[in-house]
Amino acid sequence: MNPTAQVEIAIPFHDVDMLCIAWHGHYYKYFEIARTELFRKYNCDVNELKELGYYLPITDSSCRYISPLKYGMKVLVSATLAEWEYRFVVKYLIRNAETGKRLAKGSTTQVSVLGKTHSLCMVSPDCLVQRFTGTLSASVLTNEEH
Repeated sequence: MNPTAQVEIAIPFHDVDMLCIAWHGHYYKYFEIARTELFRKYNCDVNELKELGYYLPITDSSCRYISPLKYGMKVLVSATLAEWEYRFVVKYLIRNAETGKRLAKGSTTQVSVLGKTHSLCMVSPDCLVQRFTGTLSASVLTNEEH
């Protein structure tokens, strides 16, 4: 099973427009909240990465908007690590907390960079892979499309 975390978010007033619909750019903020929870759960939060000597900049992101997020709506945002051998691909799903209806899905891709030299790692460092998988060997697992 791929590493996963989920958070519940109530869409705040300051994220919506005059129609009480969340601005499309805020979806990435909700993804980041879930991704942060995922990385914290596996001891790979920003401070831990920094101590290990790595950064994980985002190199690609996408979002498919299925149905609008509205003011006050409670949503569940899940983040699942889908790949980790050469890069870290996290897939996201936003669902209505009450009905389970899919509202949006997306992904981000992050690469490992050495903190001291800022050079790209051609494979994900074992110390990071081990935190997510409990093993030393890197492997690629792909998740079914949300």
